[in-house]
Amino acid sequence: MLRLSGFAASASVGDFCQRVALRLVTGQADQAPNPEHDAYLFKGQAFHSECQWVVTFEEHRPEAERLFSDRRLVVLPHDFDYLSEGDVIRFVPDRKAVRVLFRKGANANYFLVTERCNHLCLMCSQPPKDVDDRWLAREILDVLPLLPATTPFLGITGGEPTLVGEDFFDILSSARDHLPSTPVHILSNGRTFKDQQFAQRYQAIGHRRLSVGIPIYSADPEVHDYVVQSKGAFDETIRGIMNLKSVGAEVEIRVVVHKQTYEGLADLSDFIFRNLTFADHVTFMGLEITGFTRANMDKLWMDPYDYRSELRAAVQYLAAARINVSVYNHQLCLLDGSIHRYAKRSISDWKNEYVDECTSCSRRSECGGFFSSSNLARSSHISAFR
Repeated sequence: MLRLSGFAASASVGDFCQRVALRLVTGQADQAPNPEHDAYLFKGQAFHSECQWVVTFEEHRPEAERLFSDRRLVVLPHDFDYLSEGDVIRFVPDRKAVRVLFRKGANANYFLVTERCNHLCLMCSQPPKDVDDRWLAREILDVLPLLPATTPFLGITGGEPTLVGEDFFDILSSARDHLPSTPVHILSNGRTFKDQQFAQRYQAIGHRRLSVGIPIYSADPEVHDYVVQSKGAFDETIRGIMNLKSVGAEVEIRVVVHKQTYEGLADLSDFIFRNLTFADHVTFMGLEITGFTRANMDKLWMDPYDYRSELRAAVQYLAAARINVSVYNHQLCLLDGSIHRYAKRSISDWKNEYVDECTSCSRRSECGGFFSSSNLARSSHISAFR
């Protein structure tokens, strides 16, 4: 598991005191220099940068202090030595706090827009906070112009991203202007889109590769509302999906499979077929054991092997109906062989790992592996393909 946040070993930045997003450059970047946000990544190279900022590591500290005595110097611990050209970090001078915001070589980069949410999902991996975090949106607006135009994917998440109002539209407009060819996927509970005007304004942004992933956990409104801990959420979510599709937006339906939802997978698939056939994608997702999930393990956790029949039936039903369907966050050895072709490697690389049983598996390269938090609860049926 990659370390994405921590503290600088040392920093010499003069009287600079505000948080800043820094794009790491080595002189090879194909983008125009940005004096305020570019930082030279020094790993002992001879190239001498004109950047105001220099980022280096403890082993290069003496040489960096000698060469760049007139620059703002940030020295990172060895845990961050995976950083490279084009990556973007956040640095907070007064605390020497560092967070990696974007990795050019990552399989997926997600930006957290807000920690506020109008759900309290039993298995939320990012428990909501009622805080004023508008600075997150402003930071994203600083970062987007720094990203390469060839960025293969960008995710927007929360909390509930639509709750930030105007900032939500500003972020999407910036992505349209700076990353017109990059698919941008928004994780939302969909409820704000119950307002037809909000849905229309969203679609009017005009980014041609924009999509929204919205969860539905059951065809039974009471079960869905229980999982998200918000009465009336089901009806507003369905209305939001309808409004989005009525304006031509791309919508993905997400279903997290656990003890509260697995028995209703067949009914949910039938509900989607009969009422939401226009969905662009349906994904059945494995449980990530973090956030609220840890506190609700007795209500949520079950061995994925034990719901393999229900999952197989739901996937095959939608596939037969010619609805684009996938399985995320599951290991191939736990899935019925008939749905292996729908399984995707979906876990973000920084928290993706494999266990000892995977070492000799002939299909490891095809398998999604595990979340790093899976050591808290893991199937007893993990086995290698020979």
